[in-house]
Amino acid sequence: MMLTVGIVSLREQPAPPREIIPIAGGEEDEHLASELKRCATLTMPDSGCEAAWAANRRRFFGQDEEKETTP
Repeated sequence: MMLTVGIVSLREQPAPPREIIPIAGGEEDEHLASELKRCATLTMPDSGCEAAWAANRRRFFGQDEEKETTP
């Protein structure tokens, strides 16, 4: 049974790689990156860092700021 699965898996063509969409870098992205780098060194909560992490999550997941829900 395992031999059959191995042979079949070798015969199947691999899926084509996903298209990589480059993110346009700008002054805002550079500021966010520097703020996240600063926040990585902090050990205490900081409101600026929380805002930077929230902005990074929105950018990563492709969400608009208007659609964000507040807990």
